[in-house]
Amino acid sequence: MVALFNILPVIQILGFLLILLSFLMTLPVNLLMFGDTPDWLAFVKSAGICFGVGLVCFFSAGRNKRHALKQKQMFILTVSAWVFIPLFSSLPLLLSDLKLSVTDAFFESISGVTTTGSTVMSGLDNLPGDILLWRSIMQWMGGIGIIGMAVAILPFLRIGGMRLFATESSEWTEKAVPRTNRLARGLVFSYLALTFGCILTYWALGMDLFNAVNHALTTVSTGGYSTSDSSMGQFDQLSILFASSLFMMLGGIPFFLFVRLLNGQVQPLLRDQQIHFFLKFLLLIACLITIYRVVNEGTFPVDAFVHALFNVTSVVTTTGYASQDYSLWGPFVVVLFFFLTFVGGCSGSTSGGMKIFRFQLSMLLLREQVLRLLHPNAVIARHYNGRIISDEIVASSVAFSFIFLATLAVVAAILAALGLDLVTSLTGAATALANVGPGLGDTIGPAGNFQTLPDAAKWVLMIAMLLGRLELLSVFVMFSPHFWRS
Repeated sequence: MVALFNILPVIQILGFLLILLSFLMTLPVNLLMFGDTPDWLAFVKSAGICFGVGLVCFFSAGRNKRHALKQKQMFILTVSAWVFIPLFSSLPLLLSDLKLSVTDAFFESISGVTTTGSTVMSGLDNLPGDILLWRSIMQWMGGIGIIGMAVAILPFLRIGGMRLFATESSEWTEKAVPRTNRLARGLVFSYLALTFGCILTYWALGMDLFNAVNHALTTVSTGGYSTSDSSMGQFDQLSILFASSLFMMLGGIPFFLFVRLLNGQVQPLLRDQQIHFFLKFLLLIACLITIYRVVNEGTFPVDAFVHALFNVTSVVTTTGYASQDYSLWGPFVVVLFFFLTFVGGCSGSTSGGMKIFRFQLSMLLLREQVLRLLHPNAVIARHYNGRIISDEIVASSVAFSFIFLATLAVVAAILAALGLDLVTSLTGAATALANVGPGLGDTIGPAGNFQTLPDAAKWVLMIAMLLGRLELLSVFVMFSPHFWRS
């Protein structure tokens, strides 16, 4: 009975999330009521199943009982939520007229909710509007879920980059966000404001309203699902690509800084080291690719820069859009994009990947080691954003980097054992763990998709997507015997 009681709060919260999901499932039908909704019955059935299961789970712990979650329960909740939400989100795809297999439906939903953006669906230009909109909604709700997890849950579990901004630090005091509910409202408002701003921008630049809504949902969430097989290449307009680059950058910035901006605190957003490095890095790489293409291909500079900035931002923020098949830009660019896959955006954003701050901490650690070689007895303090970084945070960052690369090697080896070629195995593992979307090569590159992969490979990639989204350690800790004995 004790074990059952301990798990009840988790079940109750999962029930609440499923109830919310059931209402979201009605949006494609309601928003396209007089439009393209051939699968309306699939959405109604799916919403009914979600609502029913959610209701049972929600009231399982008693209507008036409130439980404070302990650390172990938060680990279980975090992992189980990111399994069950995609599972139920796949129901509309599974019950629709698309005739997707269970594997493909679950792959599409888990890729959507984790904002990876890898797809097994082709012929997107001819798909019904309700399915296209649901794919975008899955990524949008995944984006706000990622922000909430990064800001509220992972720091408590002593995982993730937001530990740099723990509640006792100055980032959270100074009347920035005095209450948790105020923080939550600020995050939701910021996310909604960016989404509506993106919709209006796309619409003003020439997209029709349907495409503007879909692409805004997947831009702000840095998800990358599109309404066409040619992704953003369907809009042959530099202004749209440039605007999309800006909103992807905003999606890759820590959202709690937007909350501080809402509270009248502009300086933290302007002075943040992570943001400075992030923006400078994007511009530097975009300029390098521009110069390379102008010199080697004679591409018009403005055109080359906009396309370079768009695709670099898309990969670094782990959005996964493509304006062109950048694998045709030359071997230098292909190698560059492979390594960009791992970078990721800022901590506390919708982006995946290893995150910018970990590279910054690694550079600080490298500098420290060089100085110690010259001055063995020196006392060297590590400073980041004006604060001293503890050994614990550095150790956590090093541990994550190791486990990320080790997991990458294991996943790539498994994919190769399943018959995939080197490029597909390696870039498939990288894009899944980093939640980017497209890989490299003819099969899963920017011009391809994941449909032709064997089902076993798809399940391996799904596990990798979840591991990458949950910062790896929060999942691996549950396989420790000490976790269940404690």
